[in-house]
Amino acid sequence: MCGIVGYIGPRDATPIILNGLKRLEYRGYDSAGVAVLQDGRIEVRRDAGKLQNLADLVNREPINGAPGIGHTRWATHGAPSARNAHPHLGTTGEVVVVHNGIVENYLDIKDELSAEGIEFKSDTDTETIVHLVERHQSTGLDLTEAARKTFQQIQGAHGIVLISAHEPDKMVCARIGNAGGVVIGLGDGENFIASDIPAILEHTRRVIFLESHQMAIITKDKVVVQTLDGKALQPEIHTVSWDPVAAEKGEFRHFMQKEIHEQVRALTDTLAGRIDFENGRIRLPELNLTPELAKRIQKIYITACGTAAYAGMVGKYLIEKIARVPVEVVIGSEFRYSDPIVDENTVVLAISQSGETADTLAAMEEGRRKGAVIWSIVNAIGSQGMRVADGYISMQTGPEIGVASTKAFTAPLVNQYMLAVLLADMRGVIDEKTRKQLVADLRLVPDLASQALNTEPEVEKIAMSLKDIRDCLYLGRGINMPIAYEGALKLKEISYIHAEGYPAGEMKHGPIALIDENMPVICLAPKDPWHEKMISQIQQAKARGGTVVAIATEGDELVNGMADHIIRVPQCPWMLSPIVTVIPLQMLAYHIAALRGLDVDQPRNLAKSVTVE
Repeated sequence: MCGIVGYIGPRDATPIILNGLKRLEYRGYDSAGVAVLQDGRIEVRRDAGKLQNLADLVNREPINGAPGIGHTRWATHGAPSARNAHPHLGTTGEVVVVHNGIVENYLDIKDELSAEGIEFKSDTDTETIVHLVERHQSTGLDLTEAARKTFQQIQGAHGIVLISAHEPDKMVCARIGNAGGVVIGLGDGENFIASDIPAILEHTRRVIFLESHQMAIITKDKVVVQTLDGKALQPEIHTVSWDPVAAEKGEFRHFMQKEIHEQVRALTDTLAGRIDFENGRIRLPELNLTPELAKRIQKIYITACGTAAYAGMVGKYLIEKIARVPVEVVIGSEFRYSDPIVDENTVVLAISQSGETADTLAAMEEGRRKGAVIWSIVNAIGSQGMRVADGYISMQTGPEIGVASTKAFTAPLVNQYMLAVLLADMRGVIDEKTRKQLVADLRLVPDLASQALNTEPEVEKIAMSLKDIRDCLYLGRGINMPIAYEGALKLKEISYIHAEGYPAGEMKHGPIALIDENMPVICLAPKDPWHEKMISQIQQAKARGGTVVAIATEGDELVNGMADHIIRVPQCPWMLSPIVTVIPLQMLAYHIAALRGLDVDQPRNLAKSVTVE
């Protein structure tokens, strides 16, 4: 969740760091700071609140020099405040640290250091790191070795960067566990560090991704990567193709709105190169799926968190229906504690936009420990979720800046559809005619998304009528039941309106008691195998006085006169219907939040990449 940017080279680090942190604002944060080596002394500027507060402080109290490090913090230990913001200086003022993660044994370390007379200046766990480094330096160790010993002492998962006034020609960084990425950007006579690629993409496209339990010593001309034990490594250098312009809002008011509209392009890209329409086949080479493996799979666990978990619920319908493989969806934070029944004939499929979600990575590790095949569907190229898997499918949506995920929800729907068809083909459970039809239907996806986006004028009108509501109920059945959950989540995330998603068939088992004239009900009723059942639910909600908004297929006359508002989505094969039903719900949540004057892209208390448990 927290963001890190570092720079070493001949240029002034401050504007590079501030601009980099600006590109990481999507991760969510409540304070920010920067530290720069200026005239042989480390100068620190920190403030609570938005990054603009820090920029204003730097304008009032300028700092110039290099190397430098910066940070946007999401509070875990200590309240959001300038005092607790990173970077943190040691007692001598000669070493400074920024840190993502949680030092799980910080209380023991703090007690030990306090007994030695160390005075802590913050309430954070992070400050223990810099004091440990200084203690090791006092025995004669340089920054590299002092840092190494410190990294071996602290427990938990971390991304850490350190600089020292005594060694102005280097930065030391480490990745320990799954507390988020550490990306090293390679320049010409200068180098960069970041927790995510967009922060440094305007400066370089050549990057190194640190793996867990690796550290790097970085100068302006060289990067040395080692294990925490000191073993030299030869890291792979990746070339990133993202265009920095893609991270700009352009004509749109918010990133979320832009990303909703980018779904046509994103879905086109996620299909590109993977579909052989002529022969009706799917290609997913990075998945490393063979006919032998496909035939021995007896069960698939889909594990994910939040929006990604709802995408996984849709995937369950697709994989079971098409490939006839039993699928169970388990929330990432629950997976490793549920003692899942896993063996070598089980696949654990993790879904994560960032590929750095701590709970999802932990679920992958649990599956690995029990002998499962590990797959992932991720968006962030080179992320941990991609690298540790036996095979993966990249979403290919490009950077997603808005905290509330949109295009990284619809892309996994298509990814799982393709996976289901490929599995079914390799397992021999569908005939050629069915396979070719399923593949041919994928041609429709970009246009279906485009037609769904055309509902925006009607969605805006409905948003205006609902903008002052306090509660909302979302109902769906079958493959669109998870879309009810996702629609409710979107409204909760960005508008702060209480909303609940329910299986429509559960209405009479309790939730129907909530429906009255003050409870709008969003009913997902496209033409699918559950259509008539949903029509019945619409009638029941309307009979209780609820304001009904129906998501219905073009040409469906049954809903006329039943609903107060109807959003018409295009006709499509029912297994692709979640794509067209969720897009209006994304737009509805967006426009309600925008009408309420809220910070759509960075809703309160939330972060884009949840890198701590």
